[in-house]
Amino acid sequence: MNAEDPGRIVLLTASHRVAPGLLSWPAWQTLHAADRVLCAEQDHPQLPYLREAGVGVEHSAPTAQELVDACAGGRSVVVLTGGEGSGPLTDGLAGLAGSGRVQMPDLELLPGSYDLPGARLLDLVQVMDRIRVECPWTSQKTHKGLAKYAIEEAYELVEAIEDGDRDELREELGDVLLQVVFHARIAEEAEDEPFSVDDVAATLVEKLIHRHPHVFGDESAETPEDVHAHWLRTKAVEKQRDSVTDGVPLGQPGLALAAKLAGRVRTAGLDVALPTGDGIGYELLALAVRAEQDGVDPEAALRAAGRAYRDAIRAVEGNG
Repeated sequence: MNAEDPGRIVLLTASHRVAPGLLSWPAWQTLHAADRVLCAEQDHPQLPYLREAGVGVEHSAPTAQELVDACAGGRSVVVLTGGEGSGPLTDGLAGLAGSGRVQMPDLELLPGSYDLPGARLLDLVQVMDRIRVECPWTSQKTHKGLAKYAIEEAYELVEAIEDGDRDELREELGDVLLQVVFHARIAEEAEDEPFSVDDVAATLVEKLIHRHPHVFGDESAETPEDVHAHWLRTKAVEKQRDSVTDGVPLGQPGLALAAKLAGRVRTAGLDVALPTGDGIGYELLALAVRAEQDGVDPEAALRAAGRAYRDAIRAVEGNG
């Protein structure tokens, strides 16, 4: 061991969203080769697995200078930190290096495990678990009590999409996702047929794979129209509906309901005359059906006209 060698510091990070003990091979090699392994957290989730693997870990929270001194003589010291690293320690090491008065050891940041795409969803589930137990408002909510919020959040998402506001879109997508996670958490507590957010996700994954045989199976689809045809055939087999109107929610906004029914009729190739009668409702029905045939969403079209009307009102008021 060279007395002049300043040694090596390795800051080893590990994501709490990955199962403890699942570290990369370079991380295990570094841990076994180190002269010392330090960890400030006595309850760090990796510690039992390191002990099982024969890696001795000291409970220590050294300062930057103490860590540099520990590496003197060519020693290698690994500091096990959380997934976000150790801000005070790295700041201290940066300050020593910048001073020019200290011979610094080699410094390496080694990620022992990485977050996979979607890992923050695990945080969301954990936070939802906690507030369901500890929050007086959240803990009392039921599926029925939350139903109105699902509708409100869906409308706010549509508004964000139509406004083209990316920050608002990200936030509203989160609010819609919250409704899904909230309802799934409530469902876990049901005495009859409980299910969890994992069951919701598993059902969705199974459905997506089944309805995309051109991606996960042997069928082919060259155009969006081919994909849509696959989708309709698969749904028809799954649902075994007696009528093309089955599954159309009657509680949705009127224009959307009319357009959805018209789309079902058109796709099924049925020849259905529009009902006639007195009143604006039948006129609106005819307009909605015509819009659907022309590939126009009547709800979106009316919202756009409504926005223009709102702007005109504000202009008259002097608020434009």
